[in-house]
Amino acid sequence: MRQLKDSLYEQLARIGKAFSSSRRLQLLELLAQGEKTVETLAQESGIDVRLASAHLQTLRNACLVQARRDGKYVFYRLAGEDVAGLIVSLRRVAQGHLLELKKALERIVGNPEKLTAYRRDEFMEMAKNGELVVIDVRPRHEYEAGHLPFARSMPVEEIVDRLSELPKDREIVAYCRGPFCLLSDDAVALLEKRGYRVSKISDGVAEWHAAGLPLEKKVCRQGKKNESTDNFQP
Repeated sequence: MRQLKDSLYEQLARIGKAFSSSRRLQLLELLAQGEKTVETLAQESGIDVRLASAHLQTLRNACLVQARRDGKYVFYRLAGEDVAGLIVSLRRVAQGHLLELKKALERIVGNPEKLTAYRRDEFMEMAKNGELVVIDVRPRHEYEAGHLPFARSMPVEEIVDRLSELPKDREIVAYCRGPFCLLSDDAVALLEKRGYRVSKISDGVAEWHAAGLPLEKKVCRQGKKNESTDNFQP
């Protein structure tokens, strides 16, 4: 019986070991936004392709991600929405117990006073009624993979060229990848300088889903999508 119990905990430890790298946690957060190639993940996480591939293989061995090949590219995605929920839970526990993380967040998160005061249910109702305008400032492909209801895609690098699409008589609310992402802070700064009434939410799609709230998806890809290849070696 002891041997069986040890075996059970050893299987559980596989997940813990996969989560033990800060780089792998960053990759999982990026994959929570949608499917990405190895090259894109390497670029967005600031590491080289070889190292990104090695980390992704570790995550795949722990059954946290899946891979598929499309031509010369390898695409990765989370193995399930519950993986994104696990990331959110880990971050909440860490924020609740690690003083160092709280201090780091205070340094990295600009303009905390710009966080919207609305509850999630209020926020959704106001967006539905058009009382505020929600903009998703992540890259467009992340928006298409999944976004908050009633949000419009407006990547942060496009905002200045698309100001005419934003009304000045209503509040603008920006969101990005979650509490560790600064894209929404950049959006707030850009719009505030131009006279818009703007705030942000710290939620990303993973936090929204973990709270049991709906998401919308608009996946547009050209060509045939291959099935997941469980025995694929990148």
